[in-house]
Amino acid sequence: MKQLMLGNQALARGLYEAGCSVVSSYPGTPSTEVTEEAAKYDEIYCEWAPNEKVAMEVAFGASLAGKRSFCGMKHVGLNVAADPLFTCSYTGVNAGMVICVADDAGMHSSQNEQDSRHHAIASKVPMLEPSDSGEAYEFAKQAFKLSEEFDTPVIIKMCTRVAHSQSIVEAGVREEVDTIPYEKNIAKYVMMPGNAIRRHPVVEERTRKLIQYAENCAFNRVEMGDTKLGIITSSTSYQYVKEVFGEKASILKLGLINPLPEKLILNFAAKVEKLAIVEELDPVIENHCKHLGLTVTGKDVLPLEGEYSQNLIAEKLGEEVPAYRKLNETMPGRPPVMCAGCPHRGLFYILSKNQCTVLGDIGCYTLGAVAPLNAMEMTLCMGASVSSIHGFNKALGEAGEEKTVAVIGDSTFMHSGMTGLANIAYNQSNSTVIILDNSITGMTGHQQNPTTGYNIKGDPAGKIDLESLCRAMGFGRVAVIDPYDLEECDRVVKEELAAKEPSVIISRRPCALLKYVKHSAPLAVKEDRCVGCKSCMRLGCPAISMKGKKAAIDNTLCVGCKVCQQLCKFDALQPGEV
Repeated sequence: MKQLMLGNQALARGLYEAGCSVVSSYPGTPSTEVTEEAAKYDEIYCEWAPNEKVAMEVAFGASLAGKRSFCGMKHVGLNVAADPLFTCSYTGVNAGMVICVADDAGMHSSQNEQDSRHHAIASKVPMLEPSDSGEAYEFAKQAFKLSEEFDTPVIIKMCTRVAHSQSIVEAGVREEVDTIPYEKNIAKYVMMPGNAIRRHPVVEERTRKLIQYAENCAFNRVEMGDTKLGIITSSTSYQYVKEVFGEKASILKLGLINPLPEKLILNFAAKVEKLAIVEELDPVIENHCKHLGLTVTGKDVLPLEGEYSQNLIAEKLGEEVPAYRKLNETMPGRPPVMCAGCPHRGLFYILSKNQCTVLGDIGCYTLGAVAPLNAMEMTLCMGASVSSIHGFNKALGEAGEEKTVAVIGDSTFMHSGMTGLANIAYNQSNSTVIILDNSITGMTGHQQNPTTGYNIKGDPAGKIDLESLCRAMGFGRVAVIDPYDLEECDRVVKEELAAKEPSVIISRRPCALLKYVKHSAPLAVKEDRCVGCKSCMRLGCPAISMKGKKAAIDNTLCVGCKVCQQLCKFDALQPGEV
């Protein structure tokens, strides 16, 4: 049956039909929905792992046991999983193992704009790159066959526009594949130096065979049009090229992006007068073509950064976009902001009020860096806040310790904060770490994590007790606060900063958007008491605004958290209609 599917949904359908049995992932925009959709199929065991490294190792273990497996992550997550990736390239697989990485050109929800093709090249693992939902579906199915044929993990590279756009998919039925018996093979699977050195030539020979495969495989195709211009492209860039040029150019569309073919490219180049390479981010295809001795137009006219579009490609390659296809790229600004009632807001207000240096982490709480709170001064990568505060305080001593805190979310703490906390306990810096426990993985859309007590399907699961964990790691000072209580937050933050030993503060209140959270009545402004001092505006709550010289509260947004009420010296903010 033909139906419209998101790219991520289509990829999950492909996993299902290919007989995938085990899925382990860590949520990360724009990859999250692949695993959420896969979890809807009872035939597939699905889980959220604590981080991407664990997810890949789980998928490898399932492959080793003889079941087709999958793990998914965003581009920065592949950095975390690089350790097992590079070595399971050497070991190869038993049953098929597929890895999805979703890049985020344009940095819609990411701290960098890296190109994951480099991971495939460096690890010598084949990478497929679909350009729409139909290909995401088909490539997922074929990836398992490719994995088993060439004894290798296979990476499918998505991007934001393919992951989150819809196109037609004609779904089929699930293929029930036999379990491949596990056989003990120390030389293949035990990667100590003596064995690993013998596996490297196997990887190089596999790459040579994959290059030959790439010359005639179904993933790569030539679409001949006008031969005055030939374009080599892939992924979402292919869609833009087709919309701009149609039949006015010949196109070599690459779906197997690593390793790249040689004869196929040279033969295509010989048929056109001018050759252009259109690819987002780094010049991977372009450099390959130049290595083959070809003269190409590419990053000399097209940018290295940001997303492409029909308009940009037309402008840079000298073509007019048909009026009915041209995009109006002027859109109103929509700056990110923490939600009304966000439990992080009160704590950040206190940290800002106390002029703390706040080393931050990855999560929706990163928005504590923006005005009017301006309460976060560093964000690097998952878990870095905890490790960095240790280095910061070791470097500055008491001058840093008295005013510096690290903040990290509950899911991020489980992802990669524990090792940094162990370092603080072991090497004894006088550091204060604040775990922002909103009882969910918030930024990526409310996924469960090891601290929530529920698994990916919402069923009861093992639950890690943060207080007990921190004490077991060597912290004698562990305090729990309610971020809606500003007075309590202020007192505890000051106490822990003044203490002469490492400490952990757990700021605990569920995300205001969770369905089970019951909100109080919205507040309203008593205009006869409001003097227009704008104290409430210092919170940056989207439910509060100024109308004329008086504060106003949008009761469709306000959840009655009463944090703003604690800032008003004139009792102008009261519950209910006034």
